[in-house]
Amino acid sequence: MSDIPSLIIHGGAGSSLGDPSRAGRIRDALFAVLDPLYEMLLAGATAKEAVLAGCRMLEDDPLFNAGTGSAIQSDGQIRMSASLMDGASQRFSGVINAMRLAHPIDLAAHLQGERDRVLDGAGALELMRELGVPPHDPLVERRFRRWLDERERGFSKDAVNVVAGEGDDRGQGTIGVVARDTHGRLCAGTSTGGRGFERVGRVSDSATPAGNYADKACAVSATGIGEDILDICLSARLCVRVTDGMSLERALRRTFDECHNQNLRLGAIAIGADGRIGWGKTSDILLAAYRVGDRQGDTISAPVGTYVATLSPLP
Repeated sequence: MSDIPSLIIHGGAGSSLGDPSRAGRIRDALFAVLDPLYEMLLAGATAKEAVLAGCRMLEDDPLFNAGTGSAIQSDGQIRMSASLMDGASQRFSGVINAMRLAHPIDLAAHLQGERDRVLDGAGALELMRELGVPPHDPLVERRFRRWLDERERGFSKDAVNVVAGEGDDRGQGTIGVVARDTHGRLCAGTSTGGRGFERVGRVSDSATPAGNYADKACAVSATGIGEDILDICLSARLCVRVTDGMSLERALRRTFDECHNQNLRLGAIAIGADGRIGWGKTSDILLAAYRVGDRQGDTISAPVGTYVATLSPLP
């Protein structure tokens, strides 16, 4: 087993970005997170530490639909969900529809050590009070302008765009970080502002094992239409197949063939116990970047129909 760390992060999946210049901005934003995170892993950080740091950085970037920059629901409020799963301990924790905070992933991290490890919005608010988490307004102007426009149309769109930019492209934004450290430990974290314009009380996949899962064999973060991810229990399905003996590449190919056959719109990033990185998509785009040793790249310009690609670690 390689002691070289592996890292892959994503900023959502959805339809075409439209303006080609946006791809460069997104790529820069992803690598601004990827590079320091990988240096952390090289310096001995655990997979869990890297995942938490990466999720916080992506939640801070208003370009993405998580933390600051989150989508707005039909009633004008922002409700965020996040989860963390440590593959070494196989412990899942998360918050659902949390409000008025900068880093939902921090609450998920705290809950790793609690008896009650998944909280709803009211529980998240009470936990914030207990921990002294300062209130934060995650609203960004572009999201607000889009919400005003959609309110006039009766919220006819089924989702907001992947990133908080101009244009009429639609997609489903989430951020996720999956890491394998130098000791072979796996961890996955996922955070989202939701679909956007949704019914109040809607629960996304991101704080469930469908959207975020890890064990000692595999770790996965999903993105796309939450209901589609829940229908196929995407992240847990992938991990179970790898745990049962499938290679990561075969598990990804089989699972995304099933997703394609069911017309599900989604994507996922994954790392196996041996450090191999994989990803898959049925959506037009998957905004992801990865690094293993000196090898790095991104999936932003991958053509439609390329549902799976794997990268072997350095020997």
